[in-house]
This record gives sequence, C-alpha cells and structure tokens, in this order.
Amino acid sequence: MEVSEPPDEEDVEGSVEWQVEDVTSSNFFEILSTTIRSVLAEDVSNISANSKREDEENLQEERNVFATTLKGIIIIGIIVTALVGNALVVASVRRHRKLRVPTNRYVVSLAAADFLVAVCAMSFNASVELTGHWMFGRTMCDVWNSMDVYFSTASILHLCCISVDRYYAIVKPLEYPAIMRRITVSSMLASAWILPALISFIPIFMGWYTTEGHLKYLRENPQVCMFVVNRPYAVISSSVSFWIPGFVMIVMYCKIYKEAVRQREALSRASSNTILNSIHLHRVSTSRHHSRASHQLLLPPSNGTDFGRAPSYVSAAELNLENGTSIRQQSKSWRAEHKAARTLGIIMGAFLLCWLPFFLWYLTTSLCGEACYCPDTVVSVLFWIGYFNSALNPLIYAYFNRDFREAFKDTLKSALPCCAGCWKTPSEFV
Repeated sequence: MEVSEPPDEEDVEGSVEWQVEDVTSSNFFEILSTTIRSVLAEDVSNISANSKREDEENLQEERNVFATTLKGIIIIGIIVTALVGNALVVASVRRHRKLRVPTNRYVVSLAAADFLVAVCAMSFNASVELTGHWMFGRTMCDVWNSMDVYFSTASILHLCCISVDRYYAIVKPLEYPAIMRRITVSSMLASAWILPALISFIPIFMGWYTTEGHLKYLRENPQVCMFVVNRPYAVISSSVSFWIPGFVMIVMYCKIYKEAVRQREALSRASSNTILNSIHLHRVSTSRHHSRASHQLLLPPSNGTDFGRAPSYVSAAELNLENGTSIRQQSKSWRAEHKAARTLGIIMGAFLLCWLPFFLWYLTTSLCGEACYCPDTVVSVLFWIGYFNSALNPLIYAYFNRDFREAFKDTLKSALPCCAGCWKTPSEFV
C-alpha cells in the first residue's frame, strides 16, 4: 500500500489565501454593485420627489395667483360700484327737481357716508387682502380703524334716521310737517355724523378699545394691523353701530307696514263707497229726468219749484265728484309715500342681511375669546359682505324707484364726453 504524504503547510496556506481573496473580491463587487444601485435608486427617488414637489408648488402657486386675481376682481368691483353709485345719487338729487324732497336729504347724506366708506375703509382693507400685510405704518393703522368704524356707523345711523322719517310721514302724516322741520332734519343728520366719533377716533387713539398686550404687539410689529377689541368696547360699539339702530328700524317698519295695510283698506272702502254713490245718484237722476219730462208733457209748470230741485241734485253730484277727486289725490299721495317706504324698507332689509353676520361674529368672538376661533378667510368674507351694503343702496334706488332710475340715466348721459349736447341742463332740472 502506498501511503500519501500530507500536503505541505505552504500549499495549504496558499490555497486558503486564494479562497479568501476570491471570496473577498466577490463580496466587494457585490457590495459595490448594491451600493451603486441603492445610490442610483435614491437619486431617482429624490429627483422624482423633487419633481413632484416642484409640480405641487407650481400648482399651489397657480391656485394662489388665481385666487388673488379673483379676489382682486371682486374687491375692486365692490369699490368701483360703491364709488360710482353713490356719486350718482348725489349728482342726481342735485340735478333732478323731482328728487328734491325732504326724505332725500337723508339719502344724499347716506350716499356721502357710503362713498367715504369706499374711499377710506375699503381701499385700505383691499391693500391688506391683496398684499397680505399692512404697508402704511402704526399711526395709519389707527387712522384706518377709526375711519372704518366711523363711516360704517354713520351709514347705519343714516338708515335709522330714514326709518324714523318714514314713520312720521306715513303713520302721522298730519304731524309730519310740524315735526320734521328743517332744524329737526339738520339735527338728526348732525347726530348721525357726530355720534360715530365717540366710538371710533376717541377710544381708538386713546387706546381704550383693546388690551395692553395687543397694543404692545402692534408697536413691535408695524407690518401688522389687526383690530382686536376688549369686551366693554365690543358691547358698546356694536350696540351703537348696529343693535340699537337695527332695533329702531325694525320697530319703525313694523308700524309702517301695519299703517300701510290699514290705509290701503280704508282707501279701498272709500273708493268702493264713491263708486256706489255715483251709480245710485246716476240712477236717481235718470228716473227723475224721465218723470219730470212726462209731467211737463201733460201740465205746464206753474212756478219754478219743480226746477228748484235740480240745483240741489247738481250740487250733490258735484260734491260726490269732488269727493272722488279728493280720494284719487289721496290715493296718489299714498302710493308715492308707500313707494318710497317700500324702497327704503328694501334698503333696510339689505342692511340687516349684510351687517348681521358681521356683528354676530364681532360680538361673539369678543365675548368668548379664543374659544370662538374663526378662520381669517371667513372674517374677510364677513367684512366685505358688510362693505357691500354701501354699494348696494344705489342699486336698490335704480331698480325700485323710477324717479331715481330716470335721474341716473340723465346724469350718466350728461357725464359722457361723447354727448356734448347733454351737458346743457334741461328745463326739468335745476
């Protein structure tokens, strides 16, 4: 038997080293390839994520641009409508003789207040909405807040004065000339302009309307202009600006409506009685005429007594005719007064719809604090719904009042530069 010799230690060591080198090189290439694949996959995923993020950012930016553009169109539309419409009201009353009635003194003053709301309040709010920050400094912030409260309150108080004027004109027409004299109207208008200053400029510039913490925040951040109020100011200002005038207007127009229904029924009964009396007298006169004619054919009149009854009948017929004419005149006057009251009633309804949501939010959030948080977008919408009331009043005049509608048309024609002949004031104006 042959016995094999064991391998040399050098051969064994060489074989082991070769196997280790082989394993090490293969693992190295596998690790390298795995690393490359993972790096490439990570790069691809990063590129995909970045691309997706960029697409989302571009889409969001496009949405923001669209939203800002749409917001700007709506806001500018409201401002332009308020400016042009209220300027038309003032110019039309100035030009049109039919519109120069005592009630329209309130209307002109209301149009002036609404015009100033558009100039002094809407314009600054529009800059904040479109740019996202306040650009005019700390002092102008107080000026803007003061003018906003002042002119909005003045507009609402004018509507209250109009409701009181309509109440006396319809419910107490005999007392109306004695009560609503020129000095009374002037005093009411003066109060509508003076009273808002007590809840706007004075407390805002004195710092009574808010907390010390909010005042400090505004001083440290002049690019911010937030109107945050304390509870006492919220209750007092909302009562003067909305709740008390709104209550007065509702009471006045409820009484006006009841009186309008009563007067309409009374005029309807009076008209019916006049018609029945006319028919009865016509029948009596016809029968008397035929009877008198037959007697005259048989017997000659011995004296003038038979002819003496005719004048009494004629006077009765004339009296009935005069009563009918008087009723028609009263009915015409009644319709004119109630048409004006209807227009102003629609204005009051629009006022409640526009301002009630804002003042509900204003009072609720001021009383319950942070627990009643409301998104900024909702707050902006409530502000501009209230502002829209200043642009809505002239549109209501133009749609529901024919005299204002015709006056608006004439004023617009006169304002067109292409219509040179329209600048001459016609005889029905001035």
